[in-house]
Amino acid sequence: MPYVEVLAPQVPPQRKAALARSVTDGLMSAFGVGADTVTLYFLPIGADDYAHAGVMGAEGAGQRILLKVHAFRRSEAERRAAAIALTRGVCSTYGVPGDDVAVYFLDRDRSEVSHDSKLASD
Repeated sequence: MPYVEVLAPQVPPQRKAALARSVTDGLMSAFGVGADTVTLYFLPIGADDYAHAGVMGAEGAGQRILLKVHAFRRSEAERRAAAIALTRGVCSTYGVPGDDVAVYFLDRDRSEVSHDSKLASD
């Protein structure tokens, strides 16, 4: 943990690999974790799977990209550093402005996370 869900348009594998490295490096730096704790899930969202302001597709504007970061609670400074690093990585990978990138932190208490049927708080 952290786990990151990337909801974004489909891109070639080499661009996803670049984003995976960028996100992993950003979270390692911001949260002080090792690479072996960071997992990304790419959830491709096509134009017909996306709507904004009641309009389907990305007509007239770029499709917004959402990163959901599931992690143990971090300080505001750590979340801010992570948000900067992740947004920069997404902008570089997808060629979008920062206005089209949202990072949501879904903090968890250790008692709310289980690996191999053991709570992280155990």
